[in-house]
Amino acid sequence: MGYAFLALLIIVVIGQMVIAWKASPNWRWYQITPVIIATILAATLVFPTASVLKSRAAWHKVKEDLEDRIEKVRAEQLQLRHGDPSNPLAEDGVVPMSLKVAKLGIEAGRRWRGLRLTNASFGANTAITLNEPAPENIAGLPADEPEQGDAEPAAPQPLIPSGFVIYAFGEGKIPNVDERVPTFYLGEYKVTTSSPDQITLVPTAPLLPAQRQAIESRQASSWSIYEMLPLDGHEPFIAEGSKPNDDNVFGRVDDQLVKGLLGNRVTPNTLQSYLRDGGRSQPDDPPLTRWVKVEFTKRHSIVVDSPDQRGALDGGFFDGSGRAVDSRLQQGNEGTVKFEVGDQIVVQGDAADQLIDEEGVARLVDEYFLRQLNDYRFVLRRIRLRIAELQIRTRELQEENGVLQTALDATVRMLNDYQDQKLRLEQDFEQTEKERLALDSYTQGLQDSVRATQEKLVKLYRSNQGLEQQLKAIHGSILGRGDSFTAVR
Repeated sequence: MGYAFLALLIIVVIGQMVIAWKASPNWRWYQITPVIIATILAATLVFPTASVLKSRAAWHKVKEDLEDRIEKVRAEQLQLRHGDPSNPLAEDGVVPMSLKVAKLGIEAGRRWRGLRLTNASFGANTAITLNEPAPENIAGLPADEPEQGDAEPAAPQPLIPSGFVIYAFGEGKIPNVDERVPTFYLGEYKVTTSSPDQITLVPTAPLLPAQRQAIESRQASSWSIYEMLPLDGHEPFIAEGSKPNDDNVFGRVDDQLVKGLLGNRVTPNTLQSYLRDGGRSQPDDPPLTRWVKVEFTKRHSIVVDSPDQRGALDGGFFDGSGRAVDSRLQQGNEGTVKFEVGDQIVVQGDAADQLIDEEGVARLVDEYFLRQLNDYRFVLRRIRLRIAELQIRTRELQEENGVLQTALDATVRMLNDYQDQKLRLEQDFEQTEKERLALDSYTQGLQDSVRATQEKLVKLYRSNQGLEQQLKAIHGSILGRGDSFTAVR
């Protein structure tokens, strides 16, 4: 196409020269000169004009590409901000995620991350010193410079106000997460001194052995400080992208996440309560875990804001009746939530019975199992008291074990003594038995000898009697003879 246009241009120039040559006899010099100059300029400027047109076409293409890219970037930006409404499995946008982060921020209160442990002394005066690391300069960005102005800079504020009671966690690495996150609870502390980049903490209660060991061994070198203990919830254990349905009011529970976090650290019943959270209820579920989905059959309103207002640090987010006392959570607009016919909500069993049976404004749709959430402020204190009780009981058992061990040792010594006595008695018994047998044999011999002697004596006695009779007869005969002699004289 370019060569054809160039050939046409050459033909036009040649034709113009031929026409000027043919007309030269009838033209004046001042007529021929502008024609020649115009021809030369046209031939000379055609190449810059072509270059300009070519450059304009290229920049026009660049402009169209940039406009297409702007439209794509705008669509991507809109999707990043609000998510992809056409894809139910897509991740949330920045705005919904910011709302979730803000909600978590309200629940957790103020927090200070990445504090470095610099000193820890345990003894009569336990104290722990933490430093805030200096901010890192990002490559390619200039360092912050102080603003120029007439006003004097504000006085530096302490990192954490003195007298605050805070909760400390040790930070560590977990798979698939680049940043350090809290992984180990280090206890409850009170801030005694504070500067813009350093704080000193004192534990409000004796530290557990595992906590003290983690601090002394510098395993917990990086700390996270929380103004409030994190709140327990159902959603953190739901699989990413899962949506509520009729089978589970929160969505599918991430079994691998629950087993990975809890595993063998809890009882099987507790683990099962996390795995079943949000699912359909069973007849043997405790009453406090029974939640009911109801559908309103009439218009109804419920007061959710408490007439009292206070901060979450002064006793929690809700009052005794479950109404919000923290202004950040209050509904406003007279503090009521209005429901239209056909609206569905999930409430606890007692509240559902009141709506269905007493007020008659709703009907039962389904029943679900929702595990009881933990209030870690009381759970940790209860665990600490339980541990203290177990330690006291352990000492008592150790003392009892010492007494039993002493008694057992005495019993063993006694058994050993008895065993020795038994051996000696057995030896004595054997010897006695031998002596008894010998005595029995000797006695039997004596008895035989006595019996023989007795028989011999009997025989002798009988012989003596016979001899005595003979002697009597002889004596009688002698007397008779003597008497006879005496009588004759």
